[in-house]
Amino acid sequence: MRVWDDLTGQADAIAIFRAAAEGPAGDEARSAAPSAMTHAWLITGPPGSGRSNLAFAFATALLSPGTEDGQETTRRLVDARTHPDLIVLSTEGVIIKMESVKEAVKRSQYSPSVGRYRVIVVEDADRMVERTSNVLLKALEEPPERTVWILCAPSEADLLPTIRSRVRSVRLRVPSIDDVAGLLVARDGVDPATAERAAREAQSHIGMARRLATNPEARARREETLRAALGIRGVSAAVNGAARLLAIAGDDAKAITLERDAAEREGVLRSLGVEPGQSVPPGLRSQIKALEDDQKRRATRSLRDGIDRILVDLTSLYRDVIMVQLGREASVINRELLSEVRAASAACAPPATLATLDAIAQARQRIESNVAPALALEAMLVSAIRR
Repeated sequence: MRVWDDLTGQADAIAIFRAAAEGPAGDEARSAAPSAMTHAWLITGPPGSGRSNLAFAFATALLSPGTEDGQETTRRLVDARTHPDLIVLSTEGVIIKMESVKEAVKRSQYSPSVGRYRVIVVEDADRMVERTSNVLLKALEEPPERTVWILCAPSEADLLPTIRSRVRSVRLRVPSIDDVAGLLVARDGVDPATAERAAREAQSHIGMARRLATNPEARARREETLRAALGIRGVSAAVNGAARLLAIAGDDAKAITLERDAAEREGVLRSLGVEPGQSVPPGLRSQIKALEDDQKRRATRSLRDGIDRILVDLTSLYRDVIMVQLGREASVINRELLSEVRAASAACAPPATLATLDAIAQARQRIESNVAPALALEAMLVSAIRR
């Protein structure tokens, strides 16, 4: 089935899900065998390992009828998130709302409309607070026979122990650079050299590798980030550098959300019968306001994700510095900046580089704890001063 073709580097996990999807349905399918069908699954793995891609591939396989034409139709409906037996629970804000979980739990009780199963995919299941997780727990304790839950999270530890005990876990590994580059070439038509560089700089993060490979502006912003860090020579430069990194993260977030926001607004106005250029009638303004609030929440999360991506890129940079200091130049990630990395490695000793890596990790923790990003970045860049 073509549904598995766009996955890479996860042969063992694919084998488990493929066997489960092709096995019998219902209560007779549930056993302790790793590849047997069960009512709740948890896909874990590091960011960019393809958790969501595998979840939707599994959902497509479960929802597909036996015919080849039916399988292709199902794949298109799942890709568009419009299949009548598919429920997707995700968030573009900071957390998944309890109301969204309650609605998904309610719909999970319905019988399938056209297929063997009703499938609920929960992306970023780690983004639920404990009260919300308890709502999901009740649904997992007494699931309908033909309902399948597929949860995605970075690790089992990110979920409540009571939820972990009611799901079958499948752990993904980090795909190799060659695997990710090969996927970019085959799926997106990227030339091999650009694909290899994008996969390497993204450190095998599939989504980020695709963006770097297909978006020259994203590549330029990443390079500017690294050069800005390498140019820190004093405290004032660290303060200015932090402001610049925040601006780069903001530009990156806007690039991701701006076009989508405009398309969403246009689509909502069209569905409400409002012509382009026409003012919104007072009775419809609450719906537009709700859309704008959702977009603001998405922009907030996109900015936070952009800052975190910058810190991940800086981690790769100072990891390269210490590799050069230890005589392991062949393992450098940012090869295009090798001369600058060599200069930075000569300007300090390995303990100082390790201190910078620790400062980057601490900055990520501080921002996660709602410390002002500017202050966290300034403190981090002070540790990166090289004279």
